[in-house]
Amino acid sequence: MDQGHRHKRKRQRRGLGGGGRRLSELPENQPAVIGLLAMRGPLRKRLLALGVRPGAVVRVVRRAPLGDPLEIAVGDTLIAIRHAEAAEVILKGRDGAAEEGDVSE
Repeated sequence: MDQGHRHKRKRQRRGLGGGGRRLSELPENQPAVIGLLAMRGPLRKRLLALGVRPGAVVRVVRRAPLGDPLEIAVGDTLIAIRHAEAAEVILKGRDGAAEEGDVSE
């Protein structure tokens, strides 16, 4: 079994496989909970340092006129992120929406 296939199966066991909604698909101002960061390397480390981590509540504040980049809010932090990078942030739940009790203000 190759390395990529093994990681995919591990994510599926956690319930975060390919069926999760992506941050890039989230409508503006709808809160959601992050389930998984599907990228590696320095970008992943930087996003984690900024608070973009599994369990955090995130929302899309606005999109640039051509759709790239997106401005997202995680807690009190506003971050500009490319559409391709936002597509690597998998949200929890079937539709990605935050459930009651997930959003703390």
